[in-house]
Amino acid sequence: MADGESVEVPLKVKTSDLPVRVMSAAIMLAIAAGAFVAGGVWLRGSIILVAIGCYLEFARLIWRASGGRLARFVALAAGLLYIGASAAVLEGAGQFLLILMIGVTIFTDTGAYFSGRAIGGPKIAPAISPSKTWAGLFGGMAASALWVVLWAVYLNDPISGLGPRFSLGMDLSGCNVLLLAAAGAGLAVVAQAGDFFESWLKRKAGVKDSSKLIPGHGGIFDRVDGLLPVALVVGLISHALVG
Repeated sequence: MADGESVEVPLKVKTSDLPVRVMSAAIMLAIAAGAFVAGGVWLRGSIILVAIGCYLEFARLIWRASGGRLARFVALAAGLLYIGASAAVLEGAGQFLLILMIGVTIFTDTGAYFSGRAIGGPKIAPAISPSKTWAGLFGGMAASALWVVLWAVYLNDPISGLGPRFSLGMDLSGCNVLLLAAAGAGLAVVAQAGDFFESWLKRKAGVKDSSKLIPGHGGIFDRVDGLLPVALVVGLISHALVG
């Protein structure tokens, strides 16, 4: 090579996974919407199938992360209770709560994804989940708070022909709106805690995703990791209020 001669080094261009994620999300939403509209056995069946798929992926992670038989047995039993109880809440929830919980999870994930990528900044727990930032958490909390408020406002005056055909009948005073927003933000933290739990488990198992079933999203457990604890918390709150 002659002196002064430059050498071009090929650069690896990192392509965004956003288009694939959006396409997969659209398909998942369409399937979920179809099951919701059909209702009855179709909705219950879809919840059960998702729960079974989630538990199988959970069991796979536990098998890889834990070595002892006793530890595996305890973890598998705890996971069965965790996922089974969450599925039971989702199956028994009415339209209002079911859409509320799913919306909280979607808005939290979406808000965290875009705010985390746009703002970046300090990581929350890089040893567990290197991609999770404080900006993402706050973005997810804001998005979830907005969703809960909008859902309550809509239910207070439903649009004809859209959504559940009942009115929430809630006094949407400034204080109540703030309480709804706070509830949404709190549930976003719960959803993120579920996300961190799965991230920790995947790190222990030495894998990136719970499976490769959903392009751009990983597995079923990757998609419902935040919904599981949200369902449990909402179920406990609902039981306390009703009981």
